[in-house]
Amino acid sequence: MDRVTSDNPPGAAGLDALRPRLPSPLEELRDERFARRGLRLLLKRDDLIHPDLPGNKWRKLALNLDEAAASGRRTLLTFGGAYSNHLRATAAAGRLLGFATVGVVRGDELADRPLNPSLRQCAADGMRLRFVDRATYRRKAEPEVLASLVEEDCFVIPEGGSNAAAARGCATLGQELRGVADVVGVACGTGGTLAGLAAGLAAGQRAIGFPVLKGGFLGGEIERLQHEAFGGRRGDWSLDERFHCGGYARSSQELEEFAADFETRHGPRLERLYVAKMLYGLTTLAREGAFAPGTTVAAVITGAADPLTH
Repeated sequence: MDRVTSDNPPGAAGLDALRPRLPSPLEELRDERFARRGLRLLLKRDDLIHPDLPGNKWRKLALNLDEAAASGRRTLLTFGGAYSNHLRATAAAGRLLGFATVGVVRGDELADRPLNPSLRQCAADGMRLRFVDRATYRRKAEPEVLASLVEEDCFVIPEGGSNAAAARGCATLGQELRGVADVVGVACGTGGTLAGLAAGLAAGQRAIGFPVLKGGFLGGEIERLQHEAFGGRRGDWSLDERFHCGGYARSSQELEEFAADFETRHGPRLERLYVAKMLYGLTTLAREGAFAPGTTVAAVITGAADPLTH
């Protein structure tokens, strides 16, 4: 795997030196649940962009890493839960590009337990893990709390990587889908991917986000990100809140049955926390007649199935 040598400053060779697969591949899937209604289903395989920084993690981190390199800071500090894909991607980026990394992990009780496989991988990639209690973690964006967590001159990346730079990075996803699909579906955690995707699409295209957390707060967060990144709301986008299956990392019998059936039909394993919920949502909408015959639907595959999170 290509990486920046320790003789270079962090990010000196740039992300392009890691040879990302961009634009990410587009595959058509023959699925009779869509075909019988006159619909085409495409998979936008962002999971194939890079083995260590797949999917929306590459797009969300790219401009943040450029900014970190330009700032001269040599340490990245970010936040996540015990199974955070964002923490793992940031740790991998640090290893590949020569940054030190610090991960602030939700749950101080985890400090006294053996590291789970996800956090063990972060540590193997050189990330220093700092466990904080959940009350402090909830307040991490408050200036005084953040100041207490930043121990050195760090470049701070928010939880999930979602900020204005991430939204601008994800706009390339929408641009790659211009003229390709009428409707684009994507799973949503912190909202940065949908914020950028919608901004990058052309007039006449629309994006549907499928939140994987319950609570109904995400719409306001996406609007905030779009205002910060683009100066206002951009693109035609909406949220369908019905498919979180109880919340983050939660599942249901219906979701598991859908995912197993999808894998039997089409082969690749589905990542359960995000991708399976999004595809379940799109398939349900197709069954409900939400898309007119002749519509091309693209599903963004933001991450591959990974034994570390299952």
